[in-house]
Amino acid sequence: MQLSDRITGGALVLLGAAAAWGGSKLPAVPGQDVGPAAFPMLIGFGLIFCGSLIAFGVGRSFEVEEEPQENSGSLMARLGLRVLVPPALLLFYALAVDHLGFLLTAGVMVFLGALALRASVKLALPLAIIAPFFVHLAFYRLLRVPLPEGLLGAPW
Repeated sequence: MQLSDRITGGALVLLGAAAAWGGSKLPAVPGQDVGPAAFPMLIGFGLIFCGSLIAFGVGRSFEVEEEPQENSGSLMARLGLRVLVPPALLLFYALAVDHLGFLLTAGVMVFLGALALRASVKLALPLAIIAPFFVHLAFYRLLRVPLPEGLLGAPW
């Protein structure tokens, strides 16, 4: 069963609107520039924006239609086991972050997640090296949330 882009885009717009509305109802923290409402509202507006783009078909011309191939792909893809990658990565994070630290754990997660989504190693490796630093920076500087240092501490 396939849903049209208008339906899925509209559902993302509604989900984003609900997240932004719910986030706007959170109380502010006295003395803090960034309160608990910032993250849900940011995610909500991002969902509204992306859902609108999907619903209006922006970027659809860039997609290349794949021809179905029988018995192609990896064993994970054929058995439908790729759906287990996100929960497995979350479990890995919960078990490894205290020992390895955020930067190494997030790097492994990004690398394995990119490979599971069929990215090339040429793309997955730089992404796994760079992305955790930006996420750490956002949590550490903007949200003021300390993350485990482990074996490799952040340079800031």
